[in-house]
Amino acid sequence: MNDTIQVGVHATGPDSCRITVAGELDVASAPDLREAVQAAVAGHQQVLIDCGGLTFCDCSGLNALLAAARVAKAQGTDLRLCAVPRALARLLRLSHTGSAFTIEQEQADAR
Repeated sequence: MNDTIQVGVHATGPDSCRITVAGELDVASAPDLREAVQAAVAGHQQVLIDCGGLTFCDCSGLNALLAAARVAKAQGTDLRLCAVPRALARLLRLSHTGSAFTIEQEQADAR
């Protein structure tokens, strides 16, 4: 795993899990997220990506999140983002890619 990011996958039920992402999601660490999402989607019907610990996200990180959305959709998995930090929300808005995700607003707004 990359030193700039920590990705954890935790089962939250028989068909669901939470992926926690903390640190910098960039060109060096994006493959770690892609790997975690692929494994989670293969074994769960619902996957929640908790972005609350993200401190940075560049276009490679955004691409990894978009790839996660595509993989989940292809597998028929419900993928959601929560605790989206302001910088990531802005990146999603400016790139017009926010519609690729279901974002749990109540958790994102609490941050």
